[in-house]
Amino acid sequence: MPADPQQSTTTRLLGGALAGVVAGLAASAAMDAFQAGVAALRPADGSDGDPATVTAADARAQATVGHKLAATDKPLAGQAVHYALGAALGVAYGMAAAVRPGVTAGHGAAFGLTTATLLDEVAVPAVGLGTAPWQTPLSTHAYGVASHLVFGTVTELVRRQVASGLAPQN
Repeated sequence: MPADPQQSTTTRLLGGALAGVVAGLAASAAMDAFQAGVAALRPADGSDGDPATVTAADARAQATVGHKLAATDKPLAGQAVHYALGAALGVAYGMAAAVRPGVTAGHGAAFGLTTATLLDEVAVPAVGLGTAPWQTPLSTHAYGVASHLVFGTVTELVRRQVASGLAPQN
């Protein structure tokens, strides 16, 4: 939906942020469902490592309360990181889409590919939450790209619906 010239940039940004947070949370849930479905189909790979979201939550606990998370708390803490990051990415995407509709290219697929590249391939290894891309199996890269394509396209689908509901009715 093109930006309404009658709305101020601030109004468009706030509406974009609201649509984005809703979209980011919904897309995080869709990504979880996709990953659960794929996990049920994939043979166990024998890795004992925690997902990057759990590793991040564990590091945050260590820094703030001085000890690592209990094993029973790790799944919920990892989900909290996953949804918080999804919401934050949704806000950024929603705000960008409100003022630069071109960011919605490919119905959110470009956003999904960007998040896969910047998060999985750059940020996660750079901060020590995962292995370097060249040390990661191709199947893991494909899984990450597919997961983030789900995230990106669902973010755009939901953002568009919420944004249209926020638009002034004439």
